Amino acid sequence: MSNKPATITLNGQALLHPEQSPSLLHSLESQGVDAPYQCREGFCGACRAKLCQGSVVYRHEPLAFIRDGEILLCCSTPEGDIAISFDD
Repeated sequence: MSNKPATITLNGQALLHPEQSPSLLHSLESQGVDAPYQCREGFCGACRAKLCQGSVVYRHEPLAFIRDGEILLCCSTPEGDIAISFDD
């Protein structure tokens, strides 16, 4: 899997996903975003987010249920620039 630097847009705020970051969740947390999570392995689905634009790849196939247009932050990385949002 190729991990590339990318921009993550969250609620209009541009954040960086560095090339060495293991996941979107890690990138968001390192920049002070209080992102939801529990297991960090794709089992529980607590880190579910809406993918508004772009695409992601998974380190491994998540076991948690995700709907079309949703991603799990804990086990994915962006394939390029993306836009996401959290459901409240």
